[in-house]
Amino acid sequence: MGYVIRRATELALDETTVTALRAALKGTADEVVQAIIDEVPPYANALSGRMGGTIRRAVRTALGHYLDLASGNAMAGDAGDAAYELGRGEVRDGRSMDALLSAYRVGARVAWRCLAAGAVPAGLPAAEVAKFAELTFAYIDELSAASAAGHADELAARGRAHERHLEHLARDLLADASPDVLLASAQRAAWQPPVSLTAVLLPAAQARPAYRALDPNTLVLDDLPDATGVLLVPDADRSHLLNQLTDRTAVVGPARPWIRASASYARAARARSLSSDVRDTEDHLPELVLSADADAFADLRARALAPLRTVPAMTARRLEETLRAWLLHQGRREEVAAALFVHPQTVRYRMAQLRELFPDLASPHRVLELTLAVGLQGDRLTALVARGGVRG
Repeated sequence: MGYVIRRATELALDETTVTALRAALKGTADEVVQAIIDEVPPYANALSGRMGGTIRRAVRTALGHYLDLASGNAMAGDAGDAAYELGRGEVRDGRSMDALLSAYRVGARVAWRCLAAGAVPAGLPAAEVAKFAELTFAYIDELSAASAAGHADELAARGRAHERHLEHLARDLLADASPDVLLASAQRAAWQPPVSLTAVLLPAAQARPAYRALDPNTLVLDDLPDATGVLLVPDADRSHLLNQLTDRTAVVGPARPWIRASASYARAARARSLSSDVRDTEDHLPELVLSADADAFADLRARALAPLRTVPAMTARRLEETLRAWLLHQGRREEVAAALFVHPQTVRYRMAQLRELFPDLASPHRVLELTLAVGLQGDRLTALVARGGVRG
Protein backbone atom coordinates (compact mmCIF):
# COMPACT_ATOMS: atom_id res chain seq x y z
CA MET A 1 0.00 0.00 0.00
CA GLY A 2 3.02 2.36 0.08
CA TYR A 3 2.43 3.93 -3.34
CA VAL A 4 -1.30 4.35 -2.77
CA ILE A 5 -0.77 5.97 0.65
CA ARG A 6 1.70 8.45 -0.86
CA ARG A 7 -0.64 9.34 -3.73
CA ALA A 8 -3.66 9.55 -1.39
CA THR A 9 -2.13 12.66 0.15
CA GLU A 10 -2.63 14.36 -3.23
CA LEU A 11 -6.33 13.55 -3.22
CA ALA A 12 -8.56 14.38 -0.29
CA LEU A 13 -12.19 13.66 -1.20
CA ASP A 14 -14.65 16.01 0.45
CA GLU A 15 -17.14 14.67 2.96
CA THR A 16 -20.07 14.99 0.57
CA THR A 17 -18.38 12.79 -2.06
CA VAL A 18 -17.22 10.22 0.49
CA THR A 19 -20.72 10.00 1.99
CA ALA A 20 -22.23 9.41 -1.45
CA LEU A 21 -19.67 6.73 -2.27
CA ARG A 22 -20.09 4.95 1.06
CA ALA A 23 -23.82 4.80 0.54
CA ALA A 24 -23.21 2.92 -2.71
CA LEU A 25 -20.67 0.42 -1.33
CA LYS A 26 -23.12 -2.47 -0.94
CA GLY A 27 -24.44 -2.06 -4.47
CA THR A 28 -20.88 -1.70 -5.80
CA ALA A 29 -19.76 -4.90 -4.06
CA ASP A 30 -22.78 -6.76 -5.46
CA GLU A 31 -22.05 -5.58 -8.99
CA VAL A 32 -18.35 -6.49 -8.70
CA VAL A 33 -19.13 -10.03 -7.53
CA GLN A 34 -21.84 -10.56 -10.16
CA ALA A 35 -19.51 -9.39 -12.95
CA ILE A 36 -16.82 -11.80 -11.77
CA ILE A 37 -19.37 -14.66 -11.73
CA ASP A 38 -20.51 -13.74 -15.25
CA GLU A 39 -17.11 -13.15 -16.83
CA VAL A 40 -14.60 -15.45 -15.10
CA PRO A 41 -15.63 -19.11 -15.58
CA PRO A 42 -13.72 -20.59 -12.58
CA TYR A 43 -15.87 -18.41 -10.30
CA ALA A 44 -19.20 -19.28 -11.89
CA ASN A 45 -20.23 -21.54 -9.02
CA ALA A 46 -17.71 -20.45 -6.42
CA LEU A 47 -19.29 -17.17 -5.35
CA SER A 48 -22.85 -18.29 -4.77
CA GLY A 49 -24.61 -18.90 -1.48
CA ARG A 50 -22.72 -18.38 1.75
CA MET A 51 -19.38 -17.95 -0.01
CA GLY A 52 -20.85 -15.21 -2.20
CA GLY A 53 -21.98 -13.29 0.87
CA THR A 54 -18.54 -13.58 2.43
CA ILE A 55 -16.85 -12.28 -0.70
CA ARG A 56 -19.29 -9.39 -1.00
CA ARG A 57 -18.49 -8.32 2.56
CA ALA A 58 -14.77 -8.61 1.81
CA VAL A 59 -15.17 -6.42 -1.28
CA ARG A 60 -17.13 -3.83 0.72
CA THR A 61 -14.43 -3.85 3.42
CA ALA A 62 -11.64 -3.37 0.85
CA LEU A 63 -13.49 -0.55 -0.88
CA GLY A 64 -14.30 1.03 2.47
CA HIS A 65 -10.62 0.99 3.40
CA TYR A 66 -9.86 2.53 0.03
CA LEU A 67 -12.30 5.37 0.65
CA ASP A 68 -10.62 5.98 4.02
CA LEU A 69 -7.30 6.35 2.20
CA ALA A 70 -8.78 8.53 -0.55
CA SER A 71 -10.42 10.85 1.97
CA GLY A 72 -7.26 11.19 4.06
CA ASN A 73 -8.79 9.40 7.06
CA ALA A 74 -6.41 6.38 7.11
CA MET A 75 -2.70 5.87 6.61
CA ALA A 76 -2.55 2.09 6.47
CA GLY A 77 -4.62 -0.99 7.13
CA ASP A 78 -4.83 -4.73 6.67
CA ALA A 79 -6.21 -4.76 3.12
CA GLY A 80 -2.87 -5.99 1.77
CA ASP A 81 -2.72 -8.77 4.35
CA ALA A 82 -6.27 -9.80 3.53
CA ALA A 83 -5.43 -9.86 -0.19
CA TYR A 84 -2.37 -11.99 0.54
CA GLU A 85 -4.50 -14.52 2.44
CA LEU A 86 -7.02 -14.45 -0.39
CA GLY A 87 -4.27 -15.53 -2.79
CA ARG A 88 -3.33 -18.41 -0.50
CA GLY A 89 -6.96 -19.44 -0.19
CA GLU A 90 -7.38 -19.57 -3.96
CA VAL A 91 -4.68 -22.27 -4.11
CA ARG A 92 -6.53 -24.28 -1.46
CA ASP A 93 -9.73 -23.92 -3.49
CA GLY A 94 -7.95 -25.15 -6.61
CA ARG A 95 -8.04 -21.95 -8.66
CA SER A 96 -5.15 -20.65 -10.72
CA MET A 97 -3.45 -17.29 -10.49
CA ASP A 98 -4.77 -16.50 -13.98
CA ALA A 99 -8.33 -16.86 -12.71
CA LEU A 100 -7.64 -14.60 -9.72
CA LEU A 101 -5.98 -11.91 -11.84
CA SER A 102 -8.92 -12.02 -14.27
CA ALA A 103 -11.26 -11.48 -11.31
CA TYR A 104 -9.21 -8.48 -10.21
CA ARG A 105 -9.32 -6.98 -13.73
CA VAL A 106 -13.08 -7.36 -13.92
CA GLY A 107 -13.48 -6.07 -10.37
CA ALA A 108 -11.34 -3.01 -11.04
CA ARG A 109 -13.37 -2.07 -14.11
CA VAL A 110 -16.75 -2.47 -12.40
CA ALA A 111 -15.60 -0.84 -9.15
CA TRP A 112 -14.36 2.24 -11.00
CA ARG A 113 -17.55 2.52 -13.01
CA CYS A 114 -19.60 2.46 -9.81
CA LEU A 115 -17.27 4.83 -7.94
CA ALA A 116 -17.22 7.28 -10.83
CA ALA A 117 -21.01 7.14 -10.99
CA GLY A 118 -21.08 8.34 -7.38
CA ALA A 119 -18.22 10.83 -7.50
CA VAL A 120 -19.16 12.81 -10.60
CA PRO A 121 -22.74 13.71 -9.54
CA ALA A 122 -21.33 14.71 -6.14
CA GLY A 123 -19.47 17.48 -7.94
CA LEU A 124 -15.91 16.16 -7.92
CA PRO A 125 -13.87 18.34 -10.37
CA ALA A 126 -12.60 16.67 -13.56
CA ALA A 127 -8.92 16.93 -12.50
CA GLU A 128 -9.74 15.28 -9.21
CA VAL A 129 -11.74 12.57 -11.01
CA ALA A 130 -8.59 11.73 -13.02
CA LYS A 131 -6.52 11.47 -9.84
CA PHE A 132 -9.28 9.42 -8.23
CA ALA A 133 -9.25 7.00 -11.21
CA GLU A 134 -5.47 6.62 -11.06
CA LEU A 135 -5.59 6.00 -7.33
CA THR A 136 -8.42 3.47 -7.68
CA PHE A 137 -6.55 1.34 -10.20
CA ALA A 138 -3.27 1.65 -8.26
CA TYR A 139 -5.04 0.43 -5.11
CA ILE A 140 -6.51 -2.59 -6.87
CA ASP A 141 -3.16 -3.30 -8.54
CA GLU A 142 -1.50 -3.43 -5.12
CA LEU A 143 -4.22 -5.75 -3.80
CA SER A 144 -3.69 -7.92 -6.88
CA ALA A 145 0.08 -8.03 -6.30
CA ALA A 146 -0.45 -9.03 -2.65
CA SER A 147 -2.79 -11.83 -3.73
CA ALA A 148 -0.28 -12.99 -6.35
CA ALA A 149 2.41 -13.17 -3.65
CA GLY A 150 0.11 -15.18 -1.38
CA HIS A 151 -0.79 -17.52 -4.24
CA ALA A 152 2.88 -18.08 -5.14
CA ASP A 153 3.91 -18.63 -1.52
CA GLU A 154 1.13 -21.15 -0.94
CA LEU A 155 2.08 -23.04 -4.11
CA ALA A 156 5.71 -23.10 -3.03
CA ALA A 157 4.80 -24.29 0.47
CA ARG A 158 2.56 -26.98 -0.94
CA GLY A 159 5.27 -28.03 -3.37
CA ARG A 160 7.76 -28.40 -0.55
CA ALA A 161 5.24 -30.31 1.55
CA HIS A 162 4.42 -32.58 -1.38
CA GLU A 163 8.11 -33.23 -2.01
CA ARG A 164 8.60 -34.11 1.67
CA HIS A 165 5.69 -36.55 1.49
CA LEU A 166 7.17 -38.18 -1.62
CA GLU A 167 10.56 -38.51 0.05
CA HIS A 168 8.92 -40.00 3.13
CA LEU A 169 7.14 -42.53 0.90
CA ALA A 170 10.43 -43.46 -0.79
CA ARG A 171 12.07 -44.03 2.60
CA ASP A 172 9.13 -46.18 3.73
CA LEU A 173 9.49 -48.27 0.57
CA LEU A 174 13.23 -48.80 1.04
CA ALA A 175 12.62 -49.70 4.70
CA ASP A 176 10.15 -52.42 3.61
CA ALA A 177 7.32 -50.91 5.64
CA SER A 178 4.03 -52.78 5.94
CA PRO A 179 1.45 -52.48 3.14
CA ASP A 180 -0.85 -50.43 5.41
CA VAL A 181 1.92 -47.94 6.15
CA LEU A 182 2.86 -47.72 2.47
CA LEU A 183 -0.73 -47.14 1.35
CA ALA A 184 -1.16 -44.36 3.94
CA SER A 185 2.15 -42.80 2.92
CA ALA A 186 1.19 -42.93 -0.78
CA GLN A 187 -2.15 -41.30 0.01
CA ARG A 188 -0.49 -38.46 1.92
CA ALA A 189 1.82 -37.88 -1.03
CA ALA A 190 -1.10 -37.97 -3.51
CA TRP A 191 0.92 -40.61 -5.38
CA GLN A 192 -0.91 -43.22 -7.46
CA PRO A 193 0.73 -46.62 -6.85
CA PRO A 194 1.90 -48.35 -10.05
CA VAL A 195 2.01 -52.10 -10.65
CA SER A 196 5.78 -52.27 -10.19
CA LEU A 197 8.82 -50.24 -9.19
CA THR A 198 12.38 -50.64 -10.41
CA ALA A 199 15.20 -49.37 -8.21
CA VAL A 200 18.11 -47.52 -9.82
CA LEU A 201 21.25 -46.77 -7.79
CA LEU A 202 23.58 -44.02 -8.94
CA PRO A 203 25.79 -41.27 -7.50
CA ALA A 204 23.74 -38.74 -5.53
CA ALA A 205 24.82 -35.90 -7.83
CA GLN A 206 23.29 -37.74 -10.81
CA ALA A 207 19.96 -38.58 -9.18
CA ARG A 208 18.04 -35.36 -9.86
CA PRO A 209 19.35 -34.87 -13.43
CA ALA A 210 18.47 -38.49 -14.27
CA TYR A 211 15.06 -38.13 -12.62
CA ARG A 212 14.09 -35.26 -14.92
CA ALA A 213 14.27 -37.58 -17.94
CA LEU A 214 12.10 -40.30 -16.39
CA ASP A 215 8.44 -40.84 -15.59
CA PRO A 216 7.31 -37.86 -13.45
CA ASN A 217 5.91 -40.29 -10.86
CA THR A 218 9.41 -41.61 -10.21
CA LEU A 219 10.43 -41.35 -6.55
CA VAL A 220 13.88 -39.96 -5.85
CA LEU A 221 16.24 -39.77 -2.87
CA ASP A 222 19.68 -38.20 -3.15
CA ASP A 223 20.88 -38.23 0.44
CA LEU A 224 21.58 -41.88 1.16
CA PRO A 225 24.86 -42.91 2.85
CA ASP A 226 28.06 -42.94 0.78
CA ALA A 227 26.74 -40.16 -1.50
CA THR A 228 24.31 -42.58 -3.13
CA GLY A 229 21.07 -41.69 -4.85
CA VAL A 230 18.15 -43.95 -5.67
CA LEU A 231 15.33 -43.69 -8.17
CA LEU A 232 12.20 -45.83 -7.90
CA VAL A 233 10.82 -45.94 -11.44
CA PRO A 234 7.16 -46.97 -11.93
CA ASP A 235 6.22 -49.61 -14.50
CA ALA A 236 9.51 -49.20 -16.34
CA ASP A 237 10.20 -50.47 -19.84
CA ARG A 238 13.56 -52.02 -18.94
CA SER A 239 15.37 -51.63 -22.25
CA HIS A 240 14.17 -48.03 -22.56
CA LEU A 241 15.20 -47.30 -18.98
CA LEU A 242 18.68 -48.71 -19.57
CA ASN A 243 19.02 -46.57 -22.70
CA GLN A 244 17.99 -43.47 -20.76
CA LEU A 245 20.72 -44.21 -18.22
CA THR A 246 23.45 -44.91 -20.77
CA ASP A 247 25.57 -41.95 -19.70
CA ARG A 248 24.99 -42.52 -15.98
CA THR A 249 26.92 -44.64 -13.49
CA ALA A 250 23.78 -46.56 -12.65
CA VAL A 251 22.83 -50.03 -11.41
CA VAL A 252 19.31 -51.14 -12.32
CA GLY A 253 17.55 -53.60 -10.03
CA PRO A 254 14.69 -55.92 -11.02
CA ALA A 255 11.08 -54.80 -11.37
CA ARG A 256 9.10 -55.76 -8.27
CA PRO A 257 5.52 -55.14 -7.06
CA TRP A 258 5.51 -51.58 -5.76
CA ILE A 259 5.10 -52.60 -2.11
CA ARG A 260 8.24 -54.78 -2.52
CA ALA A 261 10.45 -52.07 -3.99
CA SER A 262 12.92 -52.73 -1.17
CA ALA A 263 13.77 -56.07 -2.82
CA SER A 264 14.73 -54.30 -6.05
CA TYR A 265 16.81 -51.81 -4.09
CA ALA A 266 18.55 -54.56 -2.07
CA ARG A 267 19.53 -56.46 -5.22
CA ALA A 268 20.87 -53.35 -6.92
CA ALA A 269 22.88 -52.47 -3.82
CA ARG A 270 24.37 -55.98 -3.62
CA ALA A 271 25.16 -56.02 -7.33
CA ARG A 272 27.01 -52.73 -6.99
CA SER A 273 29.03 -54.16 -4.10
CA LEU A 274 30.16 -57.04 -6.34
CA SER A 275 31.57 -54.88 -9.11
CA SER A 276 31.57 -51.28 -10.29
CA ASP A 277 30.94 -52.57 -13.83
CA VAL A 278 27.44 -53.93 -13.13
CA ARG A 279 24.65 -51.99 -14.85
CA ASP A 280 21.76 -54.42 -15.30
CA THR A 281 21.35 -56.85 -12.42
CA GLU A 282 19.48 -59.19 -14.76
CA ASP A 283 22.78 -59.83 -16.56
CA HIS A 284 24.47 -60.94 -13.33
CA LEU A 285 22.04 -63.34 -11.71
CA PRO A 286 24.55 -66.24 -11.37
CA GLU A 287 27.02 -64.03 -9.51
CA LEU A 288 24.24 -62.67 -7.32
CA VAL A 289 22.98 -66.15 -6.46
CA LEU A 290 26.45 -67.53 -5.70
CA SER A 291 27.37 -64.47 -3.66
CA ALA A 292 24.15 -64.39 -1.65
CA ASP A 293 25.91 -66.28 1.15
CA ALA A 294 29.60 -65.75 0.46
CA ASP A 295 30.64 -67.79 3.49
CA ALA A 296 28.55 -70.77 2.39
CA PHE A 297 29.99 -70.45 -1.12
CA ALA A 298 33.49 -70.49 0.32
CA ASP A 299 32.71 -73.66 2.27
CA LEU A 300 31.21 -75.27 -0.81
CA ARG A 301 34.31 -74.53 -2.87
CA ALA A 302 36.62 -75.77 -0.14
CA ARG A 303 34.76 -79.08 0.13
CA ALA A 304 33.99 -79.67 -3.54
CA LEU A 305 37.50 -78.78 -4.79
CA ALA A 306 39.44 -80.36 -1.92
CA PRO A 307 41.09 -82.99 -4.22
CA LEU A 308 42.78 -80.17 -6.18
CA ARG A 309 44.76 -79.24 -3.07
CA THR A 310 46.79 -82.44 -3.55
CA VAL A 311 48.42 -81.15 -6.75
CA PRO A 312 50.70 -78.14 -7.36
CA ALA A 313 48.91 -74.75 -7.42
CA MET A 314 49.57 -74.10 -11.11
CA THR A 315 48.26 -77.53 -12.05
CA ALA A 316 45.22 -77.01 -9.81
CA ARG A 317 44.34 -73.76 -11.57
CA ARG A 318 44.58 -75.40 -15.03
CA LEU A 319 42.50 -78.35 -13.91
CA GLU A 320 39.83 -76.13 -12.35
CA GLU A 321 39.64 -74.09 -15.55
CA THR A 322 39.27 -77.31 -17.56
CA LEU A 323 36.68 -78.72 -15.16
CA ARG A 324 34.57 -75.60 -15.46
CA ALA A 325 34.63 -75.66 -19.28
CA TRP A 326 33.88 -79.39 -19.29
CA LEU A 327 30.85 -78.95 -17.03
CA LEU A 328 29.48 -75.94 -18.90
CA HIS A 329 29.95 -77.56 -22.32
CA GLN A 330 28.54 -80.87 -21.08
CA GLY A 331 31.68 -82.82 -21.84
CA ARG A 332 31.88 -81.95 -25.55
CA ARG A 333 35.66 -82.13 -26.00
CA GLU A 334 35.96 -80.00 -29.15
CA GLU A 335 33.96 -77.18 -27.58
CA VAL A 336 35.94 -77.42 -24.33
CA ALA A 337 39.19 -77.21 -26.29
CA ALA A 338 37.95 -74.17 -28.25
CA ALA A 339 36.88 -72.41 -25.05
CA LEU A 340 40.30 -73.03 -23.46
CA PHE A 341 42.34 -72.40 -26.65
CA VAL A 342 44.06 -75.78 -26.28
CA HIS A 343 44.26 -78.98 -28.33
CA PRO A 344 41.52 -81.57 -27.78
CA GLN A 345 44.24 -84.02 -26.76
CA THR A 346 45.19 -81.65 -23.93
CA VAL A 347 41.57 -81.72 -22.76
CA ARG A 348 41.63 -85.54 -22.85
CA TYR A 349 44.81 -85.59 -20.73
CA ARG A 350 43.50 -83.11 -18.17
CA MET A 351 40.15 -84.88 -17.88
CA ALA A 352 41.98 -88.11 -17.16
CA GLN A 353 43.73 -86.34 -14.27
CA LEU A 354 40.42 -84.97 -13.02
CA ARG A 355 38.75 -88.39 -13.09
CA GLU A 356 41.56 -89.72 -10.94
CA LEU A 357 41.08 -86.88 -8.46
CA PHE A 358 37.26 -87.08 -8.59
CA PRO A 359 36.30 -90.77 -8.98
CA ASP A 360 32.59 -89.92 -8.71
CA LEU A 361 32.71 -87.21 -11.37
CA ALA A 362 29.69 -88.72 -13.14
CA SER A 363 27.52 -88.53 -10.01
CA PRO A 364 24.66 -86.00 -10.39
CA HIS A 365 25.24 -84.70 -6.86
CA ARG A 366 28.96 -84.27 -7.52
CA VAL A 367 28.23 -82.52 -10.84
CA LEU A 368 25.87 -80.11 -9.05
CA GLU A 369 28.41 -79.30 -6.33
CA LEU A 370 31.25 -78.81 -8.78
CA THR A 371 29.14 -76.70 -11.16
CA LEU A 372 28.29 -74.35 -8.31
CA ALA A 373 31.84 -74.37 -6.97
CA VAL A 374 33.42 -73.35 -10.27
CA GLY A 375 30.41 -71.32 -11.48
CA LEU A 376 32.35 -68.05 -11.35
CA GLN A 377 35.62 -67.46 -13.08
CA GLY A 378 38.27 -64.83 -13.60
CA ASP A 379 37.37 -61.31 -12.51
CA ARG A 380 34.02 -62.42 -11.12
CA LEU A 381 35.66 -64.84 -8.71
CA THR A 382 38.26 -62.19 -7.89
CA ALA A 383 35.47 -59.80 -6.89
CA LEU A 384 34.14 -62.31 -4.42
CA VAL A 385 37.60 -63.02 -3.04
CA ALA A 386 38.11 -59.27 -2.57
CA ARG A 387 35.00 -59.23 -0.42
CA GLY A 388 36.64 -61.77 1.85
CA GLY A 389 34.11 -64.53 1.28
CA VAL A 390 35.89 -67.11 -0.90
CA ARG A 391 38.86 -69.21 0.01
CA GLY A 392 40.78 -70.76 -2.82
